Amino acid sequence: MKAQKITVHVDRDLLRRARERTGKGVTATIREGLALVAAGSVYDGLRALRGKVTFSLDPKDLRKDRR
Repeated sequence: MKAQKITVHVDRDLLRRARERTGKGVTATIREGLALVAAGSVYDGLRALRGKVTFSLDPKDLRKDRR
């Protein structure tokens, strides 16, 4: 992994809440947040497909192996 060292000014309360949520340190919390932002475009693309994709699978057929 290539890394770049940066300095950012972050609201203390926001960072505290984020760290409590992740249970991780500052660096790991920032990395996780950046990964979520980067993944957001993928989720936007999936949301754009909602209701536009049809499936030819029958849910009853999929459940047959569960019996």
